[in-house]
Amino acid sequence: MNDLIQTITVYALPVLFAITLHEASHGYVARFFGDNTAAQAGRITLNPIPHIDPIGTIAVPLFLLFTTSMMGGAGLLFGWAKPVPVNWSKLRQPKRDMLWVALAGPASNLVMAIGWAIALRLMLDNGVLHTGFFPRMAIAGIWVNLVLMALNLIPLPPLDGGRIVFSLLPNKWAYQYGRIEPYGMLILIVLMLTNVLGIALAPFLSFGQKVVSWFL
Repeated sequence: MNDLIQTITVYALPVLFAITLHEASHGYVARFFGDNTAAQAGRITLNPIPHIDPIGTIAVPLFLLFTTSMMGGAGLLFGWAKPVPVNWSKLRQPKRDMLWVALAGPASNLVMAIGWAIALRLMLDNGVLHTGFFPRMAIAGIWVNLVLMALNLIPLPPLDGGRIVFSLLPNKWAYQYGRIEPYGMLILIVLMLTNVLGIALAPFLSFGQKVVSWFL
C-alpha cells in the first residue's frame, strides 16, 4: 500500500498538468481559428478542475495504478479528461483548421515531456539522485506525456489522430472515414484488451523518446 501511495504522489502532478495543458491547448487554438466555444465555457485555463472527468481522470488511472502495483509490474496508465467543446463549423476553414486544433493537444504533451526532461537533466547535473522524489516525478512526467501524445495520435476518431486524418483526406473519403467515430472508443477498448494498442502506440512513442533524448 505504501508503494501505491508513493506512486500516486509521484504521478499526480504530471497527470494533472498533462491533461490540463492538453485540453486547454485545443481550446486556445480553436479560439485562434475563430471558435470561441471553449473560452466561453471556461475551458481555456490552467486550472485542472474544469478539465477533470471523475471516471477518466481519477477512477480509471487509480484502478490501473492499484492493479499494476498488486501485480508488481509496469503497465499502461490509461485515462482521459473532459473533452474541450469545439464547434467545428465556427472555425474559419473548418476542415483545414481542424488539423491544427487536433494537433495542438499531442504537441503540448511533447513540449511538456521536453520540459520534464530538461528539469530532470538539471536535477541530475546538480547532484540530485535519480531515485529521489522530484527526479522520479520528472521521469513520470516524461512518460505520462509521451503516452498521452501517442495515444491521441492513433488515427481513430474521435481521438486527435482521427481528426488529423479526417482533415488531410479528400472530402469524399474524409466523411466516409468520419462514420467510424461513434464506434471509436469501443474499438480503442478492444485494442487495449487484445494488447494491440501497444503495437499501435509504438511508433509514436519511439518518435517522442527520440525527441526527448536530445534534452537528456
